[in-house]
Amino acid sequence: MSPTSTGRKLVIVESPAKAKTIAGYLGPDWDVEASVGHIRDIPTPSEMPADMKKGPFGRFGVDVDNDFEPYYVVDSDKKKKVAELKRLLKGADELYLATDEDREGEAIAWHLLETLQPKVPVKRMVFHEITKEAIQRAAANTRDLDTALVDAQETRRILDRLYGYEISPVLWRKVKAGLSAGRVQSVTTRMVVERERERMAFRSANYWDVEGEFTPDAASSAFTARLSQVDGKRVATGRDFGDDGQLKGEVAHLDEAAATGIAHAVMAADVTVVNVAEKPYTRRPSAPFTTSTLQQEASRKLRLSSKNAMRVAQRLYENGYITYMRTDSTALSQSALTAARQQARDLYGGDYVPDAPRNYAKKVKNAQEAHEAIRPAGDRFRTPAQVAGEIRGDEFALYELIWKRTIASQMADAKGSTATVKLGATLDREAPAEQVEFTASGTVITFRGFMAAYEEGRDEQRNANADEERRLPRMGVGTELKVIRAEADGHDTSPPARYTEATLVKAMEEKGIGRPSTYASTIGTIQDRGYVSNRGNALVPSWLAFAVTRLMEEHFTRLVDYDFTASMEEDLDQIANGDAQRATWLKRFYFGDEATSSEGLRDLVADLGDIDARAISTIDIGDGIVVRVGRYGPYVEEVAPAGVDPVTGEVSEAYAAASPSADGSGAEGGEGSDKPATPRRATINDDIAPDEMTPAKARELLDTAADDGRVLGQDPGNGRDIVAKAGRYGPYVTEVLDEETAALKGKAKVKPRTASLFADMDLATLDLDTALKLLSLPRIVGMTTDKVTGEDGKELSVQVEITAQNGRYGPYLKKGTDSRSLQTEQQLFDITLEQAEAIYAEPKQRGRAAAKPPLKEFGPDPVSGKPVVVKDGRFGEYVTDGETNTTLRRDDDLETMTAARAFEMLAEKRAKGPTTRKRAAKKTVKKAATKKTAAKKTAAKKTTAKKAAKKA
Repeated sequence: MSPTSTGRKLVIVESPAKAKTIAGYLGPDWDVEASVGHIRDIPTPSEMPADMKKGPFGRFGVDVDNDFEPYYVVDSDKKKKVAELKRLLKGADELYLATDEDREGEAIAWHLLETLQPKVPVKRMVFHEITKEAIQRAAANTRDLDTALVDAQETRRILDRLYGYEISPVLWRKVKAGLSAGRVQSVTTRMVVERERERMAFRSANYWDVEGEFTPDAASSAFTARLSQVDGKRVATGRDFGDDGQLKGEVAHLDEAAATGIAHAVMAADVTVVNVAEKPYTRRPSAPFTTSTLQQEASRKLRLSSKNAMRVAQRLYENGYITYMRTDSTALSQSALTAARQQARDLYGGDYVPDAPRNYAKKVKNAQEAHEAIRPAGDRFRTPAQVAGEIRGDEFALYELIWKRTIASQMADAKGSTATVKLGATLDREAPAEQVEFTASGTVITFRGFMAAYEEGRDEQRNANADEERRLPRMGVGTELKVIRAEADGHDTSPPARYTEATLVKAMEEKGIGRPSTYASTIGTIQDRGYVSNRGNALVPSWLAFAVTRLMEEHFTRLVDYDFTASMEEDLDQIANGDAQRATWLKRFYFGDEATSSEGLRDLVADLGDIDARAISTIDIGDGIVVRVGRYGPYVEEVAPAGVDPVTGEVSEAYAAASPSADGSGAEGGEGSDKPATPRRATINDDIAPDEMTPAKARELLDTAADDGRVLGQDPGNGRDIVAKAGRYGPYVTEVLDEETAALKGKAKVKPRTASLFADMDLATLDLDTALKLLSLPRIVGMTTDKVTGEDGKELSVQVEITAQNGRYGPYLKKGTDSRSLQTEQQLFDITLEQAEAIYAEPKQRGRAAAKPPLKEFGPDPVSGKPVVVKDGRFGEYVTDGETNTTLRRDDDLETMTAARAFEMLAEKRAKGPTTRKRAAKKTVKKAATKKTAAKKTAAKKTTAKKAAKKA
């Protein structure tokens, strides 16, 4: 050791929570610090230094003509963090880069290496779980930086930048400004849109069957059976109909009359058992969790979104409860297999554990994110009861789910038997059929096996028959049965189910689109962009998504092709494995491949002249009605009135008789009219899903929009008509100006009074008096005496007006510049001057809101020692300890938020430091740029694998 050696070792991880946990497992000579995620990235063109904007990096932040070399800058909010890491590095003899062992983690480690430029040995420290044993093993067994993984992640980043920056401007020009496209998000959006198209094209079919209740002896032995055959033909079920509503195959399609007739006839018929079949039942446990299956099961059983499930899993991992949560491997380590089998044996007995460990083969190609499935951490698993005192809420529920799944994966099969019984009857001559057959099935589980610990949830199946566990009474062929009841039962076929987050993740995995680390963020992105919204658990595409998807399908077909997108993931895997070169692959993607005549991205966006923006944003829903995606949102338009063929223009007799303009007789819009016909249009509200927008629904909207509203009466003050109408943003009342007043321009222009209805008001029953009250707002409550300070510094008493107003954030009082919230909208009409003065007599806390108690309390913060609470602020709910504030994220649920999550958010906020002004950040970047035109990759230290600055 040199005389200046300190003996200290610096470990850098991504998150403060992870740093805190690891620090407890290493000795006093170790400093563990968090980078808080990525420290640098490719800047946007607007963030580029002025002298860089004109160079090769100006357009993308990537030099496409120089092996796609990226230009990196340290994020402005990470400069303080980088300075802190450099300070700690000066006092260290060794640097351990302990970021996650996936592509993104490897890239973070490389960026840290490039930015910190350490002069001490550098070691790559990797682990899949955060336990004392695992961390100490990782510190003792380091490796070099994996430059192939870095290459793969950098290729992904550059690829996404090129894709987004080339395609998004096309969407801005042809669909709507501000839209975005992405390599994975556009394909995922297409999947959701295609499912909605299937629902729109779906035509329901009606079919009937008969359910009977039978017993061989007493009522206690009764069981139900369904009609399965009529005169030798199988009875149609939902699966026998196509999405066009047409019957497939030779089956008996019963209507209500036939089913009712059979039900009545069965009640009087002799029913006997004609066949009994029994076969063994075996059910095997599911594999341990991967990222995909964890998100699916958390959605089904815990009602967690993909993003929330991953956030909770991240906390469990960082605090040492589970292994790394981004993985597509189903394998368990030898120590985990031993732990799971031993725990199952201890809890359920030796019969519940098979002789040999179960090994699960991964069904999805290129399982590569981590080497092991998600499981409880450690060589011995802690049961849910053992961690119940440490974690609660979603964290406990998810840990319990992971623990159960892991234990069950190493348990024995469930065993039993399934019996199927067929019942026959001959009906009387007046019945719709002569011979009928009923079928009943029952499964009996004789050994529950893994089901004693865990049973996987199931997604709702379309047109599925119930698969129930039940025991049928003992019967043999020829057993006579008593008919207790027989009822006709009608059904309608159902359209393809919309994707939920769980089923969408499953479909993405099956198609090879995205990777474990991107599923949740991709779904979050298409929701944030307005392409998809949630209706309960279902994902519903917007009309905007329809327009964007159509443009991509027609003009960038290959880029949203499922197989092509999956092949790109495979190519990235090859780069990660060192079997392909980054620059070569990017050249082929962007410039094209002459060998295969494959067109590159650059040429795809070069010719935009043949894109018809109006056609792209038009969706034909039939019967002369189209949906158009306009600048201010979607609307329906009638391109041909009801009764007129939109293709041929042929007019039906009924329409000709009812419409004087249909025969060209000179009515408005006809041939003899000088006034051109204006198509009817109506705005589509957000609560109408695309598959609900039928021609009938569209015409209903058009009729409502054409309605000038219901005239409630006249304002006695000015004689103007008062009208109640339904608008895009809800029902409202307004006054109708006469033509002369409405024609005034400039300063003389008169704006009609308008007011929204209160939340508890009904447009259909609104009367004139209430409408006039609404239009009278804001209301003067009265004059009050207020104290002010005069110019001479003396206190004066003045009269100030108090008004009651309805604003964006609800009803409130206003006195000069002082505003106070009201509790209900009705108070706008009812509040008296005395009541208003009492409200103003109360101390004002902040803004115009009255003092509010905390929404939730968590106890003292482990860092500051001060009480941590959640409060409701002007910009939403936030966590605070009185010193540090941080806003709740989009997916943070207040009701289920734990103290650990609140402490973690405050720790992350402290680690980021105060937000710096952009102006200062730009000045720093520009200064740095004078020394170096591009942040290029340099050779790593001797302790890391060498990486050239420019890669082939």
